[in-house]
Amino acid sequence: MCELLGMSSQAPGTVTCGLHELARHSAAGPNRDGWGVAFHQGADVQLFRGAEPAGESAQARRLAEEGVPSRLVVAHIRHATQGVVALRNTQPFSRDLGGRTHLFAHNGDLAGIETLHQAKRGHFRPDGETDSERAFAVLMHRLEPLWRRSPDPPPLEDRFERLVEVAAWLRPLGPANFIYTDGEVLFAHGHRRKQGDGGPIRPPGLHLLTRQCCDDGDDFAAAGVRISAQASCAVIVASVPLSEEPWEPLADGELIAAQAGRIVARSR
Repeated sequence: MCELLGMSSQAPGTVTCGLHELARHSAAGPNRDGWGVAFHQGADVQLFRGAEPAGESAQARRLAEEGVPSRLVVAHIRHATQGVVALRNTQPFSRDLGGRTHLFAHNGDLAGIETLHQAKRGHFRPDGETDSERAFAVLMHRLEPLWRRSPDPPPLEDRFERLVEVAAWLRPLGPANFIYTDGEVLFAHGHRRKQGDGGPIRPPGLHLLTRQCCDDGDDFAAAGVRISAQASCAVIVASVPLSEEPWEPLADGELIAAQAGRIVARSR
């Protein structure tokens, strides 16, 4: 299955070794069908993607070694289950809404998403053929009224409620692990995935690592994320733990929202 990585931090940080670890999964396993990483820069995004294996991409290696400073990062390594291996089917996917670039990356296989997509996509149409991009279209259609009503970000409670609703629609279709960002908040939904022991698909679908604010002056260097700033907080989510630190598995169907390196909403 695909590999996901997301970060929300109080101060700009660079994701380095975390991308190396995702690339290693790409080189060693079945996740050889494309890669992508996006760095929010205010309302805009720097998005890098490729249809080749991340482990064989010079650009992916450079990004993994150097990183791009950002407070919000989303990365994805693809294992194709729906849609051909092509750039249009690589993630994260991006769409503009409310004067911001929104990003979405999904891990899983949503059988029958076409029916839900046709009924609930609105005017958001995918460029490719993946179940993941159809799920993103459904999500954007549900969020659009919130962003159209006000030039400011909609209330977090309203956005979180829509994410909970869409996640509940997706789960019956198959594994629905996803990361979504709107330039301000990182939303992560954990469901189920294939585990490393070769057993059946089961929770957890995502893991969580947090760093509380402190004033000791030490850089934060966890899971390949380096944030050189005092009193900095960070939240990292990934498909599998990327380091020896105490990662917390998300519960089956759990959704979190992280802003400026703090968890600001959580469903159990």
